[in-house]
Amino acid sequence: MAEKAMDVYLNDHLGGAMLGSDLAAQIRDQNEGTPLGQVMTRIATEIEEDRETLLELMDRLDTPRNPVKQVTGWMAEKASRIKFSGATSGEPDHGLFMALESLRLGVAGKKGLWLVLREVRDDYEPLQSIDLPGLIERASNQGQTLEAERMAAGVRALAKSGE
Repeated sequence: MAEKAMDVYLNDHLGGAMLGSDLAAQIRDQNEGTPLGQVMTRIATEIEEDRETLLELMDRLDTPRNPVKQVTGWMAEKASRIKFSGATSGEPDHGLFMALESLRLGVAGKKGLWLVLREVRDDYEPLQSIDLPGLIERASNQGQTLEAERMAAGVRALAKSGE
């Protein structure tokens, strides 16, 4: 039963990882040549590496991939392009703010994944070879960086002083 729960849990996070990886790349590409673009180059690379780590872990645990969850993540990312472009609000700054906020929440979820896997690592031999402390620290650093960018974007998007 625990293995089935682990399979479902990892597939849920894989869907989120696909969305997060695509979203980070989208923010990076839309901000190329800016300080945010430079930050997002690093973050997008790390998020993709974390997704690859999750895929490798799923392979080692013989976790079957759930195509429905993968397609759902892909569709969510495609739909997010409209929302995060600012088309729904008419404000590109608002779209960027919402994209950064969504990515920040995703990174918090990823950190939660690594934290819980650390707690059950003795129950699953393949977890023993994963650098969970390093992944937790990296997610914390990503979260701090994204939070600073999210706050700055939020001020630009929501402050009345620009009227």
